[in-house]
Amino acid sequence: MMFRFGMNYGEISTDSHLIFTKPKTTKMLHMKSRFVGLGLLLLAHLSWGQNKTLHPEAYLKIVEKYHPVARQAQIGIKKTDAQILQARAEFDPILKHYITSKTLDGTSYYQYNSPELNIPTWYGIEVNSGIENLQGDRLDPSQTTGQTSYIGIQVPIAKNLLMDKRRAALQQAKLMNQMAFAEQRVVLNQLFSDAMEAYWHWLKCYQVLNVTRQNLDAAKRRIDFVKRSVELGDRPAVDTLEANTQFMYLDNQFLAKSLDYENAILQLSAFLWQENNSPLTLHKDILPAEVWGDYTLFSNFDLNLQSILEKVDSFHPEIQAYQFKIEGLNVEKRLKFQSLLPKIDLQYNHLMKDKATSVNTALFTNNYRFGIKFEMPLRLSLGRGEYQSAKLKIEEETILLSQKKQQIQIKINSYFNQFQTLKKQIQTQEKAVSSYTALTKAEESKFAQGESSLFLINSREIKALEASEKLLDLKAYLFKTVYALQASAGLLI
Repeated sequence: MMFRFGMNYGEISTDSHLIFTKPKTTKMLHMKSRFVGLGLLLLAHLSWGQNKTLHPEAYLKIVEKYHPVARQAQIGIKKTDAQILQARAEFDPILKHYITSKTLDGTSYYQYNSPELNIPTWYGIEVNSGIENLQGDRLDPSQTTGQTSYIGIQVPIAKNLLMDKRRAALQQAKLMNQMAFAEQRVVLNQLFSDAMEAYWHWLKCYQVLNVTRQNLDAAKRRIDFVKRSVELGDRPAVDTLEANTQFMYLDNQFLAKSLDYENAILQLSAFLWQENNSPLTLHKDILPAEVWGDYTLFSNFDLNLQSILEKVDSFHPEIQAYQFKIEGLNVEKRLKFQSLLPKIDLQYNHLMKDKATSVNTALFTNNYRFGIKFEMPLRLSLGRGEYQSAKLKIEEETILLSQKKQQIQIKINSYFNQFQTLKKQIQTQEKAVSSYTALTKAEESKFAQGESSLFLINSREIKALEASEKLLDLKAYLFKTVYALQASAGLLI
């Protein structure tokens, strides 16, 4: 989507794939990530014969790749990956081996050797298999001497059947991972918005400095013209003083704008980092791309208000983060509900003696061990309290989600209204600049014919300069607003 306000911005580089371009000769460079940091590092230490241009898209690539905040967000995702791995550990098969013996006064009471393999499953069922080898002279009659092997399962039929701690931990870890991706987008959206605000401020200060320089050069030429006219007797000597006064005023303005530009470079440099986590100061030979009229920068942006608002629920990272958090709380609620159920575990082992017993016998006919474990608090105070607390957490986060949606919608509407107003203001201000410039030129023509004064020229010139600065302020504000609008909708990344 492109907007044309009838602006004339001069020669503009519109190639979004350029990292550095020469003002007159455009040189294509591929933005391969491994060369970006190196390119900036070279620019920081080498002196170039011609100025280079840093395009906003290349600048954002550097910010995304090397800025500490962006790197920290990536670390956050890796940490949640590690948490998923930790949660999966609860489903790892476990190999156990227990060996014990007792001998007293020459009597061998017992010698016990028992390896066992336990396999947890997703549905709460545990499969176990093992061998027991028991020898001795003083054994419990309920125990079986010799070698006994077994294979069996343990099944919860009430509590922990549909949800247990290890399943809840894994589901929550996965949701935390998705939430980390959403939070990374939140961080990058804000980082990109702040970075581009610094870029547009840098560009504005650069162009204001150029406009002031042009006026200063014109004032210097006017001094030379007036001096020659005074020497020829065409002008009074006081005109020299008037011309010098205007020159000194503009010279002070130029110094002030130079300071603004240098500070803008420092502000921009705050977003530029090298691969080794050290900050990088932008070289003064590198200039901003003059893209005020390059509305192809907006071609990938959705600037339709209704369309943006429709995307908020589905794409906004802050909304997604809340949704993932609520999903995690729902998992916790399902887990806490298990505390309201009785704990009934069934355990069955099929036994085999000395490797001679067939495994084809009926389950409850012979050679088996079976047990039922029942446990239930009589008042369920803990379960009822935890379940109620889990429901209240969900209710609380749902309220916060509704509030966050409203805040986002208000912010989007505010930036969109600002965007619409700025377009109109720029159109009006362009006409004002043209009018002030025309008046200044007309006054200069009258002055050359002896029908005006330097005072009027200077007044017209100052008004034209102020109008030009105001126009540049509005243009910078427009570009900042467009990026802020996209960031508020979560669409910058």
